[in-house]
Amino acid sequence: MDNEKVYQMPFAKVYGLLLQKVLKKGRTREEFEQVVSWLTGYRPEELAELQESDLTYGDFFRKAPALNPNREKITGVVCGVRVETIEEPLMREIRYLDKLADELAKGKPLEKILRN
Repeated sequence: MDNEKVYQMPFAKVYGLLLQKVLKKGRTREEFEQVVSWLTGYRPEELAELQESDLTYGDFFRKAPALNPNREKITGVVCGVRVETIEEPLMREIRYLDKLADELAKGKPLEKILRN
């Protein structure tokens, strides 16, 4: 799938899929929202509003209030690609969230996921 297709996907759909992934593994909505808020700077109530909007996944990251500077500490493989080597900045942001959702689903403690 090319990057532009990913950027044009509805935010609500992708967010819902990531949320289902972590819920299925026994984590909570609150934990997932905390991870997304840490990464992007959106507050949980803003995330709820955005899920009701027609925002694209690309714009969700383009308009993020405060991308966390510690997000660059996120490393590892997602969808067969090493996140720290992704050249396209917007795709790297998207893969950071994928990686965090994976870590949450795998039971990693929040303190480690949030890389504080």
